[in-house]
Amino acid sequence: MNKLVIGHGRLAIGNWVLAIGCWVLAMGCMAQDNIIDEVIWIVGEEAILRSEVEDERLRAQYEGQPIAGDPYCVIPEQLAIQKLFLHQAELDSVEANESSVSSQVDMRMNYYISQIGSKEKMEEYFRKTSSEIREEMMTSVRNQMIIQQMQSKLTEKIDPTPAEVRRFYNTLSADSIPMVPAQVEVQVLSIEPAVPLEETERIKARLREFTDRVHAGTADFSMLARLYSEDTESAKRGGELGFVGKGQLVSEFADVAFNLTDPKRVSRIVQTEYGYHIIQFIERKGERINCRHILLKPRVSGDDKVKAIARLDSIRTLVVDSGMPFEAAVAHFSEDKNTLMSGGMMTNPNTGATKFEYQDLPPEIARQIYGLNEGEVSMPFVMMDKTKNKEVCVIARLKSKRDSHKANLTDDFQVIRGMLEQQQRAETIENWIKNKQKEIYVHVDPAWRGCDFQYPGWVR
Repeated sequence: MNKLVIGHGRLAIGNWVLAIGCWVLAMGCMAQDNIIDEVIWIVGEEAILRSEVEDERLRAQYEGQPIAGDPYCVIPEQLAIQKLFLHQAELDSVEANESSVSSQVDMRMNYYISQIGSKEKMEEYFRKTSSEIREEMMTSVRNQMIIQQMQSKLTEKIDPTPAEVRRFYNTLSADSIPMVPAQVEVQVLSIEPAVPLEETERIKARLREFTDRVHAGTADFSMLARLYSEDTESAKRGGELGFVGKGQLVSEFADVAFNLTDPKRVSRIVQTEYGYHIIQFIERKGERINCRHILLKPRVSGDDKVKAIARLDSIRTLVVDSGMPFEAAVAHFSEDKNTLMSGGMMTNPNTGATKFEYQDLPPEIARQIYGLNEGEVSMPFVMMDKTKNKEVCVIARLKSKRDSHKANLTDDFQVIRGMLEQQQRAETIENWIKNKQKEIYVHVDPAWRGCDFQYPGWVR
């Protein structure tokens, strides 16, 4: 299930230096056998091999990632920059959190297995054992985290003052002042259509049947998960979630899963906000476990949705006609725990702020509030709550709206400040690289010197 396990997104790198060469795993299956390997660069005591460059070129080609310039010039320089950061990290005793590294690798391994179909197919695809794949991933993720920490350390003191922001803004040409897209703040009040008792009992009976079949030896848990689980992502892997910590699971699920010890037994039925589960233990590694589960979700009938819409319509009347503050209505009636304590105010997951561009809103909400004026409340509507993967009934209020405009200091100070911060960070890192080039031993093979490097100081 998409949100049962928290944080299964990819590691956000946020810097081009990190992206190149951090993981050349896929090249094991694509690299040309006839390439004669050789050392082409030396940075400090670290060598850059021709095979590394070729691997990265093929990876970028395979994934459709453009390289700005000659790849045989761009890629070695980017690999060299990585080694500068890693060398400095070693001097400064900057290390990655191994628990975080291992957790990220588990997520990536699970992702690749889910995409390819099985561990065996993954090994066949990459022409490596899963342990070799994991080891290379560990190195890659560890380096990513270390470089990220080093860059944060180098730029941690950047904190532009209001006066600096004003001076920066005044130096901007009219063409370089960004347009700030239209932004809105939205409040929501959400309720879930009631699930009839008969439907709940039907789901539980089905899960008890699965449990009995597994315990009797007449069915395999993973097979049942593939056939029937409504967590579509884990179902592809026979219900397997991969190694996760307790904090990555919703509490009701975690409390049961982390008490399992027998891989031949199936847990009791567990109810979460996503539906009803049964769980099978696979393996434990320290504070993390790997388990399978089967999820079934109760069906909500059209009549149940009609009843929920009618209830929301009555609540809307209290707000619009009777003067009940929307925040009070949320406190009394809303079943959305994510917005309950904020008066229904939605938070943009991309920024952590309350302002949204229209395209960042769930499309159902965007459609409903687009034509509203500030303070108006939409009619009730049905939408898919992707955090729970279930339908909910909603009314939305447009709290504020700001049309698209050119950024200005009065209304968009933080936008301008962010531009200045970004510029100062880039300049700081660029100057650091140039200075580091002078301090560390660098040798570039003569055959690789004829490049128009971004930082010419490599060749001396």
